[in-house]
Amino acid sequence: MSILAWLLLGLIAGFIASKLVNRTGSGVLLDIVLGIVGAFVGGWLFNQFGNSGVSGFNLYSLLVATIGAVVILALYHLIFGRRAL
Repeated sequence: MSILAWLLLGLIAGFIASKLVNRTGSGVLLDIVLGIVGAFVGGWLFNQFGNSGVSGFNLYSLLVATIGAVVILALYHLIFGRRAL
């Protein structure tokens, strides 16, 4: 995937995850970072369960990245004691 595709996928996945967990967006830059890191975490999690990770700019990759970003946000709120949901 190109850098632009990673940025766009990260922005969309991070925005969806922050809306699901925090009920608000986290800002463009933080949403991009959250989505890109979420893609790596989601890809690793999906590989552990026998599925493929991020495979390109498609709906399945968006799902993987969003799930990874939700996991990251949930762990963040668990560790730092901030209220989520």
